[in-house]
Amino acid sequence: MRSARDTGTGGRAAAALGALVLGAGLVSCSDSDAPRTAPPPRSTGTPSPSAAPTPATHPFTGERKGLANPVLAVKIENTRPALPQSGVKAADIVYVEQVEGGETRLMAVYSTELPKRVGPVRSARISDLHILPQFGRPAFAFSGVQSKMKKHVRKAPVYDISQENAGNAYFRAGSKPIPYNLYADPKVLLKRAPKAGGPRDIGFRFGDAPAGGKATRSFTARWPSASMGFTWSKKQKRWLASFGGSPDRAAEGGRLGGQTVVVQYAKTTRSKFHDFLGSYTPLIHTTGTGRALVLRDGKSYQAKWSRSSEKKGTTFTTAEGEPMTFARGQVWVVLVNDGKPYTP
Repeated sequence: MRSARDTGTGGRAAAALGALVLGAGLVSCSDSDAPRTAPPPRSTGTPSPSAAPTPATHPFTGERKGLANPVLAVKIENTRPALPQSGVKAADIVYVEQVEGGETRLMAVYSTELPKRVGPVRSARISDLHILPQFGRPAFAFSGVQSKMKKHVRKAPVYDISQENAGNAYFRAGSKPIPYNLYADPKVLLKRAPKAGGPRDIGFRFGDAPAGGKATRSFTARWPSASMGFTWSKKQKRWLASFGGSPDRAAEGGRLGGQTVVVQYAKTTRSKFHDFLGSYTPLIHTTGTGRALVLRDGKSYQAKWSRSSEKKGTTFTTAEGEPMTFARGQVWVVLVNDGKPYTP
């Protein structure tokens, strides 16, 4: 089995899990305690309607459905107590991001279809606000943020439909304890953001596989306190996800996983935010350039990523500089530190 360790990101550092298990909100530190984090882009209001024609295929999946549907992003817990998650199977894009204590959290992006419910919904992180501007002005659902981060959410180019602002869209269900039992109805969420923008080009390219590639059965991405594996299923023609070595199952049934998995190596540093236990929130740098490993059709491809600014999409190219095409369908973007797993 290949792993992030095999490509230079191996070695797991010990890290406390307390911040995520308790589901606590973040607490800010002073500027003297940590490096200053660049603020995410400021919203300039609702973008003017684009004169561009409707694309022939959806820019998130390469498929022909949901071309004019609004874009909704939802933060979802990704620790053992939260599994199995609801609604992840229906997402167009699933981002996996490192959070406090070396654990991970998902940000699922929807447009082509909406699940009946999604969750467990959890709080937002500063890295989300640096990823989302490439989507224009999407609706953004989350359970909350610490008070020091609220001003960044207000300035970000998103429609804030958090639990605080769209309470009737959220509900608690099941036998899991708080905070692992908060879910949301995506249709009700979007009613609270009627002007949410539609899909736009975020740099993905879909089509036949490029030449080359290495036959790959599985790959494991690692963070200081978490791991996710992806194993190729020839029968299902997609990569089946695992969490901590166990099958990552969906609440609706079946395994999670996508047609394309992008392992994006991005520099991870310490933000100026931390939780009440003192664990700092990672800041994932998703602009600039870097390396990537793209999994599709049972092969892995060494690739490069580039994003010139936060309002621009992320492009992926092969080692030869040609567009790195994705398989049509769900895309997972797995963000790992460019180097060994690291707790900032």
